[in-house]
Amino acid sequence: MQSAAIVSTDVPSPYSSGPIEAAGGTAWRAIIAGAVGAAALSLILLALGSGLGLSSISPWSYRGATATSVAIGAIVWLLLTAAAASGLGGYLAGRLRPKWAQLPDDESFFRDTAHGFLAWALATIVSAALLTSAASEMVGTAAKSGAAVAGTAAASAAAAGASGLDRTSDPLGYYTDMLFRGSTPAEAGTDREAIRAETTGILTNALRQGELGAPDKTYLAQLVARRTGVSQQDAEQRVSQVTAAAKAAADAAEAKAQAAVEAARKVARSMALWIFVSLLLGAFCATFAATVGGRHRGLWVTSR
Repeated sequence: MQSAAIVSTDVPSPYSSGPIEAAGGTAWRAIIAGAVGAAALSLILLALGSGLGLSSISPWSYRGATATSVAIGAIVWLLLTAAAASGLGGYLAGRLRPKWAQLPDDESFFRDTAHGFLAWALATIVSAALLTSAASEMVGTAAKSGAAVAGTAAASAAAAGASGLDRTSDPLGYYTDMLFRGSTPAEAGTDREAIRAETTGILTNALRQGELGAPDKTYLAQLVARRTGVSQQDAEQRVSQVTAAAKAAADAAEAKAQAAVEAARKVARSMALWIFVSLLLGAFCATFAATVGGRHRGLWVTSR
């Protein structure tokens, strides 16, 4: 004779006087609710932090907060945002879950912790997707605007270059003019423009190669001597001085660019590390708050 044990889901829990609400181990409704609450609060706090940060920055010298204080404030606000938003999401996931009947305390603690972690993970994924989409949109808009501005500038430069009046787009124009400074101002003309274009090409090639070759140096000295009326020796000395000045300016610009890249790398590294810390803090707060919410859920059920 066979006997079958029938387990009814309406058996009251020993921890409450009401019926069992769910037999499953994962309450996705509570997890999704906690994730939505965490993402919303995170967005609100980030918007508030951005407003506070922008209000503390001033373009005027000796006014507003320093870069160090702004960076420290941003890090502190990032950590507070992660703790508050994740804590809210975890608490909602633990408090809104259905009650579990006849579960040991260890199992209930584990399930609440898992619900808080899942709520934090879902909120993090959703927030990252939304922020990535917004960042891509902003970058795309900026790229389109930059392309339009670059196109306009290129057209203007081409028009000005065709008329022979453009000087600002020539980075070596200043040093080229130094080579042909005579006792009296030189008259603008076709020959002068041809000499300047040829000299600029020679100087550009010298900066690219790192040095001015002897044939180019002699040729430039002959041009300078013919144009300014100075001796060949003085012309060669002027060529050496101007070439050295141009190379020093190029080296300084390259060093400044490298320093800017290094500073940006350090900032990106620091931000990545602090974002990692904030994510860990958020995961901890979400799981801990979920256990608190689950415990409050159990107390409320027991008191019914």
